[in-house]
Amino acid sequence: MNIIVSGGGTGGHIYPAITLIRTLQKKVPDARFLYVGTKRGLESDIVPKEGLPFETIDLQGFERHFTMDNVRRAAKAMLGVAKARHVVKHFHPDAAIGTGGYVCGPILLAASLAGVPTLIQEQNVVPGITNKILSHFVTKIAAGTEDAVRHFPKDKTVFTGNPIRREVLTAQKADGLREYGFSADKPVVLVSGGSRGARSLNRAMIGVLKEAQNHPEVQFLHATGKGEYDAQLQRLADAGVDLAAAPHIQVKPYLYNMPQAMAMADLAIFRAGATGLAELTARGIPAILVPYPYAAENNQEHNARACETAGAARMILDRELTSERLGSVLMELFSEPGKLERMAAASKAMGRPEAADTIADMVIDMQKK
Repeated sequence: MNIIVSGGGTGGHIYPAITLIRTLQKKVPDARFLYVGTKRGLESDIVPKEGLPFETIDLQGFERHFTMDNVRRAAKAMLGVAKARHVVKHFHPDAAIGTGGYVCGPILLAASLAGVPTLIQEQNVVPGITNKILSHFVTKIAAGTEDAVRHFPKDKTVFTGNPIRREVLTAQKADGLREYGFSADKPVVLVSGGSRGARSLNRAMIGVLKEAQNHPEVQFLHATGKGEYDAQLQRLADAGVDLAAAPHIQVKPYLYNMPQAMAMADLAIFRAGATGLAELTARGIPAILVPYPYAAENNQEHNARACETAGAARMILDRELTSERLGSVLMELFSEPGKLERMAAASKAMGRPEAADTIADMVIDMQKK
């Protein structure tokens, strides 16, 4: 069984693709995979390190208004379609999977037109334009959220949830507590703005951590992002936060074992990317969500609102984020009896830990027909 997988640009498209590949490898041990991405996207670094065959198509996304650069990108897109047809013709796929990003467009279109069974996996509440177009050509659509289903043809769309790493489910709380020297009888707040960090969130945390240093009853693990780490330490020092005297507050540039950190979290303060939310809800972790305001189609705000409506999270818009606002919401959640427990239950109800298996079975079934 030969399977082409395409997804690029951000980790939110790449890691679900890799998770699906690993799941399919367990179900079909002799399957051969080819990952198709771009040279510019994170996939060009991540996928080869995973030991997967990797091929590139030279594409760039279009700007949202007319520019001469868009004309050049359109010419590249035409060449990309030709390259995609070449890849499909020579790999002879039995199925093709797209997990998002503009690179999926030509490769899944070429596969569909060649009669290859195809599947797109949409992570967000509101689909991007590439998946909206592809929905008219592909065989199946795996929707990561219930709200996304209404944007696609009903006869080919299945609500599956978003695929998550197996380590997210198997990580143990005790290991995380031991790693960071935290107490098992005090709640842990996990703070992360993603792999690159979020400056607005880091700045809002200064006042929160300044207040928290004198209240060790709540523990904080704050990942700043590597590019923000030194500046954040200086901001905290300037604000009078003495981290050496507050072992219940840990500030790190990056969390190399996020599943372990999630395993010990009683509350998360996160952006609202689909993959991160899939992992939080799979573990039933309540959250304060601060959507990235420049995400395509404003999908992070849509994602966050869906979680808030379900009772699994509170949302603070980036433009409204301050230390005072964030601290107020934290105080509210920790002071109202049973609040976090109810949010955790709502989060768990949203989770789909079996999503990768469900989607893998869809891929196997559709190529048999």
